[in-house]
Amino acid sequence: MTVESGRTYTGRVTGVKPFGAFVKLPDGKTGLVHISEVAESYVKEVSDFVEAGQDVQVKVLEIKDDGKIALSMKQAGSETKSRRKKESPAAFEEKMNRFLKDSEERLSTLRSKTDDRKRGDRNR
Repeated sequence: MTVESGRTYTGRVTGVKPFGAFVKLPDGKTGLVHISEVAESYVKEVSDFVEAGQDVQVKVLEIKDDGKIALSMKQAGSETKSRRKKESPAAFEEKMNRFLKDSEERLSTLRSKTDDRKRGDRNR
């Protein structure tokens, strides 16, 4: 099977790097899905969307003269979603309450030390 530019194939992710993912195509050749072609949404970490060994749909964007193959998951039409778990609102509220409590305790300690110094009690 020969890979053709403009066609869509199912490939297997062989490696994930900060700049994109390497995908092995049905003909045995490997192409690169650049980070900008992983998903429609903003991609900060490629590993949030794909992992090695995962099968993905890719569209061949270009086969360069030097044999490099540019691929796109975004243009292949597959719904690529982040694998990162989104935090529930309740978990966020809990973290915020804990932060506020800790902040109040620290401010209270700081205020008492400041008040002691103002009174001239330097032993505390």
